[in-house]
Amino acid sequence: MTVHLHWFLPTGGDGRTLVDRHAYTDGGIKRSRITPVSGVRAPDIEYLAQIAKAAEQLGFEAVLTPTGTWCEDAWLTTAALAQHTERLKFLVAFRPGVISPVLAAQMAATYQRITRGRLLLNVVTGGDSTEQRRFGDHLDHDRRYARTAEFLSVVRGVWGGRPYDFEGEHFRIEGGLTALPPDPLPEIFFGGSSAAAGPVAAEHADVYLTWGEPPEQVREKIDWIRGLAEERGRSVRFGIRLHTISRDSAREAWSVADRLLSDLDPETIAAAQQALGRSESVGQQRMLALHGAGSVDREKLEISPNLWAGVGLVRGGAGTALVGSHADVADRIEEYHDLGIEHFVLSGYPHLEEAYWFGEGVTPELAARGLLPRIPVSPLRAVPATNGRPASAPGGAPLLVGGTGR
Repeated sequence: MTVHLHWFLPTGGDGRTLVDRHAYTDGGIKRSRITPVSGVRAPDIEYLAQIAKAAEQLGFEAVLTPTGTWCEDAWLTTAALAQHTERLKFLVAFRPGVISPVLAAQMAATYQRITRGRLLLNVVTGGDSTEQRRFGDHLDHDRRYARTAEFLSVVRGVWGGRPYDFEGEHFRIEGGLTALPPDPLPEIFFGGSSAAAGPVAAEHADVYLTWGEPPEQVREKIDWIRGLAEERGRSVRFGIRLHTISRDSAREAWSVADRLLSDLDPETIAAAQQALGRSESVGQQRMLALHGAGSVDREKLEISPNLWAGVGLVRGGAGTALVGSHADVADRIEEYHDLGIEHFVLSGYPHLEEAYWFGEGVTPELAARGLLPRIPVSPLRAVPATNGRPASAPGGAPLLVGGTGR
């Protein structure tokens, strides 16, 4: 079992800190204007294309594109980025409560054809009622998961290529059909830590995705979902969502983590913790429990070897990062892999630079350990040296040497 590496597209904005990364300076509430902010990189297609191209060149299999109020639409953005890449897949996040399942199935089929099979689907049921209501969804937490189960039943049903009928609590479909089903069928990634989420994952997910908890907690989740799937005669693969800070030495990596902490003042942390504490998501509550109620003590934030909970002080969702030398980070990935994790969905601030740190540092380590099928080949590798030019120079072009006048 080899490792599948994925990166992240920051479609809400990017930057060098954990806060103030969004293109909207007022948080997007007024939507009166987009104003440049120092250090913030707007999620325009040119910048996102840089990240996508870097991810492809560095050997990442796919990029996760989020969904939400503060993000550009994942379907439209990635369809555009597919024109800037050749092999990179797109793990498109979407909410099943705000779109017809038959329309979603049709969109996925079209997407597969125009990208030649580069779609993966990340189903986000939603753990924040305020966010859900912005999109017209007023169901409570457990009913949202019940609706997701029906949604995925319909999607898979209409992908069968024949008229499909379905009658449930949330959807009633008569003759639902995807005239040209997607080929291949997109893999479905799904996450959720609540009692309501587990059976849905076991019944419908191809890959169960967890946030980056310590290995023992991840092992418990894997055992839980695997047992539920076996009861249904299915098997599920597993993935994990983590940030990374990888450097040539552990000291360098931890200095970056310390700098990210130094950018956070107590008021910012307190406000973020209060907002995140209102989330209905069990997974979010598990993330909050990892960092000791907003502690900024580095010793307390390293909750497991090389697993740092500092991101979760101010960011929702994935709140932990692998921090250390390239070998340290590879060690931790290997540890999770030994538990049964195949898919690693990674990110870092800023996403362009951190993709290179990981891809040029950790990826070769993983390949040397047999966890990757191959090391991505540089387009400059094996170019012969000419006229004293290093072999890495394109075409072996001659050096310009001054001074003789001849």
